[in-house]
Amino acid sequence: MQIEKTAIPEVLILTPARHGDTRGFFSESWNRKTLREAGVELPDFVQDNHSLSRQQGTLRGLHYQSPPRPQGKLVRCGRGSLFDVAVDARRGSPTYGNWVGVELSFQNARQLWVPAGFLHGFVTRAPDTEVVYKCTDHYDRASDGAVRWDSLGIDWGVTDPVLSDKDRMAPGFADWSSPFAYGEF
Repeated sequence: MQIEKTAIPEVLILTPARHGDTRGFFSESWNRKTLREAGVELPDFVQDNHSLSRQQGTLRGLHYQSPPRPQGKLVRCGRGSLFDVAVDARRGSPTYGNWVGVELSFQNARQLWVPAGFLHGFVTRAPDTEVVYKCTDHYDRASDGAVRWDSLGIDWGVTDPVLSDKDRMAPGFADWSSPFAYGEF
């Protein structure tokens, strides 16, 4: 497993090895022991999610789950490609409001670790893109929230994305009061 640090130290890029032959490949996408041996300790995962976005340019985010049910996510692309973004939303953090964006695709096998206390979003770069992610807490509708996708200067590579009503109506980052504090998680 290749482990890369990003400009925000808590956000990591994990790329598992692929072992292939004429039939295809095998990849171990998650192994706690391998990560521990490399000095990476991630929380326990309790839920796996799988989404399909039919249209290229579908943007989902920026989403979060507030305390007491914050979620960390380990995100990968099962088919297609996407631009995945993590935004530090922890008040008092030296990187508060900063973001990291990473291309994830079926081809490159990269995964993005998005810790609790971060906003998460992605835009699809190909039709029929599937996103698969592990979560550190169960979904809780009462804790679910969103921040407007275009309020942080992120270059998503689209100007008119396909959005849900929730994402279209979300408050901008400057108008939003973060429920997260640096050092809580």
